[in-house]
Amino acid sequence: MHIGVIGTGYVGLVTGACFAEFGVSVTCIDKDAKKIRSLKKGEIPFFEPGLGDLVRKNVKNNRLRFSTKIQDAIDSCLVIFIAVGTPPRGDGSADMRYVEEVAAEIAQGIRDYKVIVTKSTVPVGTGARIRQIISKRLKEQVDFDIVSNPEFLREGSAIEDFMRPNRVVLGTSSQQAIAIMKDLYSPLYLIETPFVITNVETAELIKYASNSFLAVKISFINEMSNLCDRVGADVHMVAKGMGLDHRIGGKFLHPGPGFGGSCFPKDTRALMTIARDNNVELGVVGAAVEANERQKLIVSEKIRHELGQIRGKTVALLGLSFKPNTNDMREAPSVRIIEHLLKAKAKVTAYDPIAMEDAKAIFSAGVKFAANAYDCAKGADALVIVTEWNEFRNLDLLKLKGLLKEPLFFDLRNIYDPAKMKKLGFRYFCIGRN
Repeated sequence: MHIGVIGTGYVGLVTGACFAEFGVSVTCIDKDAKKIRSLKKGEIPFFEPGLGDLVRKNVKNNRLRFSTKIQDAIDSCLVIFIAVGTPPRGDGSADMRYVEEVAAEIAQGIRDYKVIVTKSTVPVGTGARIRQIISKRLKEQVDFDIVSNPEFLREGSAIEDFMRPNRVVLGTSSQQAIAIMKDLYSPLYLIETPFVITNVETAELIKYASNSFLAVKISFINEMSNLCDRVGADVHMVAKGMGLDHRIGGKFLHPGPGFGGSCFPKDTRALMTIARDNNVELGVVGAAVEANERQKLIVSEKIRHELGQIRGKTVALLGLSFKPNTNDMREAPSVRIIEHLLKAKAKVTAYDPIAMEDAKAIFSAGVKFAANAYDCAKGADALVIVTEWNEFRNLDLLKLKGLLKEPLFFDLRNIYDPAKMKKLGFRYFCIGRN
């Protein structure tokens, strides 16, 4: 089978490379000629562990090709994935212009039966809208089917998530399209991957519902962490006690400075917009969004309060990306914390193993970027761990203490043991264990 993937962003490139690894012939399309030239040479435009090797391997084996011409995918492909961006608008709704532009281009080029698959995260009703756009613009009568096949890729673990997913969701009303998609995903049947076969609208909603529920869990445990600090409880033990109940589960019950990234903030807001447009109130999701914004403010105010007269003092931040193993700075808690500190006239030094170039594009002035964790801490009045990169889990604490002006340590990911840190002489603050 030969498939096309339109869009070589995070979702599109991972999808194309992984299907090529399954033995499928894949043509990836992007209008950005510079990006396509780089991809042909095996250069990846973002950081994702293992993806570069996978792309280079399958390009070498002629299973993965790149082009700027959408017709190159349309002519030879039975299945065409739409994997372009759906960025948030100012009102929280998803911007669908790129999806609609691709649908119109597909309509101009198809001459025989195609399965058109939305891989992008899209609002309910997008499948029907794509069908309408293509039907109106067809140059000749051609049969085609629409499928919703949402992605559930975690940044930093995307290849594993594609190769060994919890489930594959297929939304379509066509038995022919279901058979083709099952054939495409046939390697996953060998590992007994569950398949959810439903209609387009349900598949579109599953992605938003899944991400919003995980966001609710994160916001819930963050609110519990604030209560723990007030009453003298340990949020880790609270989370463990909750998570051992199989109805709840322990995943995503990890307190921190708030969720970020390209999915949870965008998808929760988009789901609330969909609900509002349909006169449905999503109070739980709305509360999770508000709690997340409040959490970022709470940790920022905590840092500011403990520093006292903050003006002119230096704060060292370890970790900038919204999570480890990615360079993604979108909605990263570090951005809000840095903005808060700079507004208070503090000085900021920062270090991240991967995301510093991306952070420099956001903070062109006001932030000094360090070569490593110890260089970052040197001469600072406080140290803040924002992202739990592995290299921050076993720092030389006595060396850090010697480099800091004051032994003020904010562990926003609860990496270290409070008793040990206080025994070493740090003024140590964490989340929900103070």
